[in-house]
Amino acid sequence: MSGRRSRSRQSSGTSRISEDQVNDLITRLQQLLPELRDSRRSDKVSAARVLQDTCNYIRNLHREVDDLSERLSELLANTDTAQAALIRSLLSQ
Repeated sequence: MSGRRSRSRQSSGTSRISEDQVNDLITRLQQLLPELRDSRRSDKVSAARVLQDTCNYIRNLHREVDDLSERLSELLANTDTAQAALIRSLLSQ
């Protein structure tokens, strides 16, 4: 075992996660990512790539939410008060 691993295990206290659990979580993440989910089972994808693609995917989702929020704000600003109130009430449900 490397020195770094032994130090991290000593400092981690009671909360430890096994290598099998990490691999299972990486596999679950891979199944959630559209571009990796469809890859053939025989295609081995590194954990680093899964984590990097997960970060990129989350960033893109944040951008999409921001863009949609901006578009909704513009839409609400350009509609009459009754329609805007109706849209707001539907969104709050």
